Amino acid sequence: MTPDSPEFRVAVNDLERFMERVLHRAGAGTASAQATTRALVTASRMGTDSHGLRLLPHYIKALQGGRLNGRPDMRFTRRLPATGYLDADDGLGHLAGYTAMAHAAEMAETMGLGAVAVGNSSHFGAAGCYALAAAERGLIGMAFCNSDPFVLLHEGKTPFHGTNPIAFAAPLGGETPYLLDMATSSVPWNRVQQYGAIGRELPDQVAADVSGRVTRTPAEVAALLPLGGSDFGFKGAGLGGMVEVLSSTLSGMLNGFRLLPMGGPDMQTPRGVGHFFLAMNPGAFSERASFDACLREYLADLRAQPANDGAEVLAPGDREWRCRSRRDAEGIPLDSANQAAYASLATEFDVEPLAPLS
Repeated sequence: MTPDSPEFRVAVNDLERFMERVLHRAGAGTASAQATTRALVTASRMGTDSHGLRLLPHYIKALQGGRLNGRPDMRFTRRLPATGYLDADDGLGHLAGYTAMAHAAEMAETMGLGAVAVGNSSHFGAAGCYALAAAERGLIGMAFCNSDPFVLLHEGKTPFHGTNPIAFAAPLGGETPYLLDMATSSVPWNRVQQYGAIGRELPDQVAADVSGRVTRTPAEVAALLPLGGSDFGFKGAGLGGMVEVLSSTLSGMLNGFRLLPMGGPDMQTPRGVGHFFLAMNPGAFSERASFDACLREYLADLRAQPANDGAEVLAPGDREWRCRSRRDAEGIPLDSANQAAYASLATEFDVEPLAPLS
């Protein structure tokens, strides 16, 4: 298998080794390197490739440029019995996310609920990683984050909200959790890039050109439409605004419209991204056995519903768990662009390159 093979796949533990070493050598401390690796590999294992391994080169640039503090002194302040604030000290958002959710979970385990606002943070990858971290502790978890503008308002002409994700995870003892991780835009930005790369038209009502008019041509796209498209985009725009209030307003940060772009030329100035995390203890509301039984019954009913010809009804998370099982067995794929990027990182930081699985 050649390094530029479209079937280039790597083992999970080899990818983790590589990421941690490169992050360390780029200036990240142990906690930051481990948290970032955990989030990126979690996303790639579940098939969320847009927020997985492809982001490592960007974070390396931001560390080298000074935008990211690789060894932050994150400070948590518990303000009320079930609430707190985490100052992320311009560190990697993944460490901020896992740290904040851990604090929220600790409060939820004793108080029934725990909520943490995060300020002075940065891009944290896939929001689902942090909701999932709560579910792995037997708690319901929610995660929210604002971002720089990509998405039109309903009837708007220029981008205002970010893709402002919502993630929700509910645990089910002995089984994989219910996991919802969604943008509040009609499609994620990487879908536009993907369709452009393969010369395919976009679906209708998902993207717009510089004049705010709907376009299906990837090369013409200047913004995404909110969830619901031209007719019902007030729903997606409203959800995007809710995420904005929870993420930036509650933490005292800039709203997304005023943030520096994630991919802009300035890799020196910290961006001041905001997050919000909520953990809930099911046993604080009803008997835990009742919650587990009701969730199990709900999911069984959902999956048993009739589907269209050639289709299958899936619960949120089912597709991700299937992908995780397959990639754990067969390896995580790297496309040609990521193969080249990772080979370059290996050379730059004198790290043993990724070895393809045979």
